Amino acid sequence: MKSEYHPPPGKAGRATPAGWHSSPPPIWFSIKKTTRKLSSSPEAAGSPAQPPAQCANCGTQLLGPHCYACGQPVKGLVRHFSSILGDFFDTLLALDSRITRTLGPLISRPGYLTAEYFAGRRVRYVSPVRLFIFLCLTTFFIVQLSSDWNISDYDSEMSRAASVEEVEQLRDKTLAELAKARADSDEVAAAREGLKLAELKVRQQADVRIAQLQGKELIGEESTEGSEGESTADTDADDFCLVGLGDGCWDPGAEPVNIDGLPTAVNDWLTVQAVKANNNLRITREEPNRFKKAFLGAIPSTLIVLLPLFALILWVLYLFQRRLYMEHLIVALHSHAFLCLALLLVTLLADVQAWLETYGLIDAVCAWAIGLLCLWMPIYLLLMQKRVYGQGWGSTLVKFLVLGVSYSVLLALGATFTVLSSLAWL
Repeated sequence: MKSEYHPPPGKAGRATPAGWHSSPPPIWFSIKKTTRKLSSSPEAAGSPAQPPAQCANCGTQLLGPHCYACGQPVKGLVRHFSSILGDFFDTLLALDSRITRTLGPLISRPGYLTAEYFAGRRVRYVSPVRLFIFLCLTTFFIVQLSSDWNISDYDSEMSRAASVEEVEQLRDKTLAELAKARADSDEVAAAREGLKLAELKVRQQADVRIAQLQGKELIGEESTEGSEGESTADTDADDFCLVGLGDGCWDPGAEPVNIDGLPTAVNDWLTVQAVKANNNLRITREEPNRFKKAFLGAIPSTLIVLLPLFALILWVLYLFQRRLYMEHLIVALHSHAFLCLALLLVTLLADVQAWLETYGLIDAVCAWAIGLLCLWMPIYLLLMQKRVYGQGWGSTLVKFLVLGVSYSVLLALGATFTVLSSLAWL
């Protein structure tokens, strides 16, 4: 009996085309449809289907690198160490192609990264927290390697000097470097006093070497004068104290630390720490690099502590914009990351300038670049504040000055406190 093809009925109100029931679909259409189904199946392709991976902890089917049920990652620690190290640095610092897309705008486009973050375009750049931590640690690590406050090299050079002119040139050069370092740390009293002691020792050694070259024997009257001068200098150095009281040094036995409102145990602990800091500061006279490590090592922790205070000042200044505190914290992170990057570039340029000081053109280019970077820092921060908060120039300038003065005071206090605590634990 001949079969007859019956298509689905047409829509209501429409007649079925004539001849529809008498014409079944072409045979090639059925063959093609069946072939497509067979070729798409794993069995037809010759590769049997793999069972889905399961979590080793709870047995749940895995849909990604982490189990959605218990949170255990697929990767464990039992793998190649290079892979673990790569994951560590990627998690901590996010050192990938994003770093190149981030550093350029950070140094040249004020407020651009912050505006992009607020606009929701975050994944293409390094996160503000990672960016700040990476640049802060890198910058002050390079600064520690680049700067040397130890005068042992100066001692050997001084002993090799063959003329009075060489001694005077070496003395003046060393004193100029110490004066520059003292100017950079002028807000920190402990740093300033430590560098003064280093200058005193440089002058003493230069005077002794000049006397040797001139053939003077330090005996008799000249020896007495020199001994008196050295003993006076040594007395000044020995009498130097971190905490002064009237015309003399602080005596912890007679005048222990006594802050009203604090328990006796806390005041006693502060007295002990002050004595340690006082003694260690005398030690840094012979080993200035120990003080350098304490001073530079204190800066990253100081910045981390002061970041929330910087954001708090911004929140107060822009209170009527009704922004979240975290928005101001993002501004603080990006601005401090820029300052760290600028300081890193200045340090590297200064090193190049010192290494190639005999080449006049390179020395001049580095000096100009350092000057432009130092000039760019406040301009950058002002333009960033103007772009992010969008107020007029007058209001932005006033708030910028208030922010700068307030934060400078906090930075000086924070650095001083951290250096003193570092000296106590030296």
